[in-house]
Amino acid sequence: MTEDEFTTEIYYESDADESQLDDVTVAVLGYGSQGHAHALNLHDSGVDVVVGLREDSSSRSAVEADGLEVVTPVEAAARADIVSMLVPDTVQPHVYEQIEDELEAGDTLQFAHGFNIHYNQIQPDEDVDVTMIAPKSPGHLVRRNYENGEGTPGLLAVYQDATGDAKERALAYSKAIGCARAGVVETTFREETETDLFGEQAVLCGGIAELIKVGYETLVDAGYSKEMAYFECLNEMKLIVDLMYEDGIGAMWDSVSDTAEYGGLTRGEAVIDDQVRANMEEVLEEVQNGEFATEWVTENQANRPVYTQLNQAEKDHEIEEVGERLRALFAWQEEQESETEDEREKVQAD
Repeated sequence: MTEDEFTTEIYYESDADESQLDDVTVAVLGYGSQGHAHALNLHDSGVDVVVGLREDSSSRSAVEADGLEVVTPVEAAARADIVSMLVPDTVQPHVYEQIEDELEAGDTLQFAHGFNIHYNQIQPDEDVDVTMIAPKSPGHLVRRNYENGEGTPGLLAVYQDATGDAKERALAYSKAIGCARAGVVETTFREETETDLFGEQAVLCGGIAELIKVGYETLVDAGYSKEMAYFECLNEMKLIVDLMYEDGIGAMWDSVSDTAEYGGLTRGEAVIDDQVRANMEEVLEEVQNGEFATEWVTENQANRPVYTQLNQAEKDHEIEEVGERLRALFAWQEEQESETEDEREKVQAD
């Protein structure tokens, strides 16, 4: 498929009209991974930004240290023309209830993920624009790329265009945070939400984690050392993913040995077989029909009993202990731990 055959529109800086943000105040609600990146990039692009956090938020000091103004979410929304909802998905409906009355006709309610709009957890009034600019990267990279004069690819979607200018204003926002430097792909709230959830569950987080653990267990159960099982099934995963990320799956095959390529091509489908495909289709159906969304909302309302149990079980898996012990022997571990901890703090912040 050539670029001309793509079925979606891709926009760049030349497509964005910066004047759409003239005399506009943006309220960034939340200062976690995405929130801090959006707020700082907008500010550095000359946009008037105010950060909205609850009064007891531990992130308030970080906002002030970064030279930005911080007020309550209600105060921020009252002053803003664009309200960027960047608190966690599970918190958004509660925050929206607080700020709903502060949204005036013609304002923009903006998201970086479509979950709460697509599954009707948030139902905005018809007189406000509802848009999405979703960088396809963790927030620290959105910020780092911006500071380096580079861009982060992103997604653009318009759910509700009350003013007739929703798309143009969203494009201007994407330019201000650096996404339009790399390219912004037009999509819909439904498509972004459902593909994102499916990808996380079946491939990126759930699928890969299970594949790694089962591979590890298979080798250990067959009598091989835990250390070798860890290196082969987890440590080398990054090397292979990096190759695919840089130039595609074909380039990965070109980079590994012929033995690895032949073995992978002939045995991969034996592992990821038609039953796995059927399981993936079932996962996708639960995303599409709202079953997963209902389950997750209910889980949070019940104070996350299943989530807590499964999360602890993952941490208690043997591969975690083996990995921690081995990584402590690597020369680069101390530096990487520092970077990882910094990012974890950003993700967990309000």
